Amino acid sequence: MRCPYCGQGDSRVLETRLVDDGFSIRRRRECSGCQNRFTTYEKRDDLPLVVIKKDGSRENFDQHKIFNGLLKACEKRSIPLEKLEAVVAEIERKLKNDSLKREVSTAEIGEMIMERLKEIDEVAYVRFASVYREFKDISTFIQEIERLQEKK
Repeated sequence: MRCPYCGQGDSRVLETRLVDDGFSIRRRRECSGCQNRFTTYEKRDDLPLVVIKKDGSRENFDQHKIFNGLLKACEKRSIPLEKLEAVVAEIERKLKNDSLKREVSTAEIGEMIMERLKEIDEVAYVRFASVYREFKDISTFIQEIERLQEKK
């Protein structure tokens, strides 16, 4: 691993730790040349996951899109970023660990997000559902809220 500061190719590992529930390894390193410290992460090299959009087009899976959608839904709510990051990591792990599937629809991803949001924050859930399910009027909002109340 080359040092990001001086470019030297020799570094020693100071600390190794499992992260992302054991699916990644974090290593704290020190450069032998300049003595600066830096962090590296090791992850399993996965085959790309392809997302099938509503219009039938395909694109590579991007966890940042899920995170940005969660951020918008949870705006002005007291939900820690770590919780949202954990949701994204969990969804990505579930999708990538299903070795039989190399393609997934946006509908499947959206449902997974809504399941998790329902557990975390009902307001964020309704916000996300309104965009995801394309609510057309206030009665659709009311119906969704009534469904939430029935399940309680």
